[in-house]
Amino acid sequence: MVPRVSIGLPVYNGESYLAEALDSLLAQTCADFELILSDNGSTDGTERICRAYAARDSRIRYCRVEQNRGAAWNFNRVFDLATAPYFKWAAHDDRCAPTYIEKCLEKLEGDPSLVMCHSKVTVIDEAGRPVEDYGVELGRVDSPRPRDRFIDTILIRHRCYHVFGVMRREVLARTPRIANYIGSDLPLLAELSLRGRFCELPERLFISRDHVQRSVRATLAKMPAWFDPNCDGKVVFRYWRFLWEYLRCVRLAPLALGERLACYARIGRWLCRYPVRLAEDFLMAARLVCPAPIRRALRSVCGRGKVPERMREGPSA
Repeated sequence: MVPRVSIGLPVYNGESYLAEALDSLLAQTCADFELILSDNGSTDGTERICRAYAARDSRIRYCRVEQNRGAAWNFNRVFDLATAPYFKWAAHDDRCAPTYIEKCLEKLEGDPSLVMCHSKVTVIDEAGRPVEDYGVELGRVDSPRPRDRFIDTILIRHRCYHVFGVMRREVLARTPRIANYIGSDLPLLAELSLRGRFCELPERLFISRDHVQRSVRATLAKMPAWFDPNCDGKVVFRYWRFLWEYLRCVRLAPLALGERLACYARIGRWLCRYPVRLAEDFLMAARLVCPAPIRRALRSVCGRGKVPERMREGPSA
């Protein structure tokens, strides 16, 4: 029998918080789900934890590869293995309140125009203590006009928590999902916004853990390899890739001509907002390949190479 929801949890060396994340998912008041654990060649106690949970709950499927193929591959793998009409990504270090899935499904099944449902977010630290009630809202992602939803996802500085919401699988399947470049969840959310409305529950049912081992704390030079080991050391042009992806998703989305043109105009607004970032792409790339004296000179122009706030949140596996 096909479950109502597929939960995909990609993980690599996540033993510190994995059991806590699994307990929160197994405690959901909506029990009609499958939980797919994809272990990306972990070398710590992750395999032992996954096998123990899978042995005692038939809803869990544990899959493992012996070589780390990167977070992008692992995120997409759990989606490819999913069978339910609704899908949710989960992270090994986050938690969900017991009613999270139930309340998201209630909204999605009651309104066919919705493609995703998420909730407000509380951020916790390593010990599970609340440190922040995240307050950034994508105010118009529930608008009936695609242009309004699109502009909010690309212009408002946000942490991409919506990527961990409950989504319609058939809609997500029409997107590239998580690609092998830094911040690929931003264009993914933008593309989903063109295909339907988002719903944000007013309760804080999603708990995101911030800790020193989070992959999003890695330096810019190390981030490409986290997404895809084959990209280690490669030059990254993040904002140029965003521009390309925004143009692509507007071109492919099922939009009326007026809405399509309006969305292209919104991309023009995005360009006006980020001309410096586009220029910095070349400067940051130069810092990765230039001799040390030139890198030191460039440092004063484009900063110290840490991931900007807009990029500091997103998938972790």
